[in-house]
Amino acid sequence: MYYTIDRKQYWLKEVGSGPPLLLLHGFTGSSESWQQYVEKWKDRFRVLLLDLPGHGKTKTQAPIRMEDFCDDLGQLLDQLSISKVNLLGYSLGGRAALSFTVMKPERVQSLMLESASPGLDSPDEQLARKTKDEALAERILEQGVTSFVDYWENLPLFDSQNKLPDSIQNRIRQERLSHTERGLANSLIGMGTGAQPSWWGELGDIRLPVLLLAGEMDQKFVGIAEEMHQSMPSSELKIIPLSGHAIHVEQPQKFDTIVHEFLLGNV
Repeated sequence: MYYTIDRKQYWLKEVGSGPPLLLLHGFTGSSESWQQYVEKWKDRFRVLLLDLPGHGKTKTQAPIRMEDFCDDLGQLLDQLSISKVNLLGYSLGGRAALSFTVMKPERVQSLMLESASPGLDSPDEQLARKTKDEALAERILEQGVTSFVDYWENLPLFDSQNKLPDSIQNRIRQERLSHTERGLANSLIGMGTGAQPSWWGELGDIRLPVLLLAGEMDQKFVGIAEEMHQSMPSSELKIIPLSGHAIHVEQPQKFDTIVHEFLLGNV
């Protein structure tokens, strides 16, 4: 159902009962990305599936900064009468989950980050990435979603997904194609890696339980996860064999087992 915050309408689906577990999808994904896990987790958890700004059914008019999204998320939890939440985020959703944890640690029970980063360390890196993301946003607006998805699917980051069954690859493609040009462009401009604050300096202040996940074939994010792990005294790091960036898609049984065990030990 829709939850209104200012003039933004956030789409959130709720399934099951128990401790609240909020799932945040990646760029070009949606709340549907987690569907295969809902049946597994709903008996023990109150599973909350949110469409991030620019994605799915959530309705926003302009780019939303990461900090403003975190403020909105706090208000959303208030509307749901949730004081503390368990957060699981993938990629963009992982950056959002970490941002929320840094900004509002008192609202988070535990944090699970799949192929995520704290942003970029230096202003030069941030500016270069911001410029690149804004150019990509322009390209999406000019050439359309289909052209962009064709480009996005062929990034080296997703090479390991080429081995997935056709049915799964087709489902992911259809989810990507379901978005609007303006929505994806706004997401890149407002919540892209270069646009968000860098949280590297704040990692040591996070004292709640943290699970860091990276796929062994995704060397860039293995390196980021290892560096984060060294900075976070309360973190647990798992490198998942035979997986690239999207562990929840490529190794679903391992992902389910690791996340479930972490939650049961920390809720």
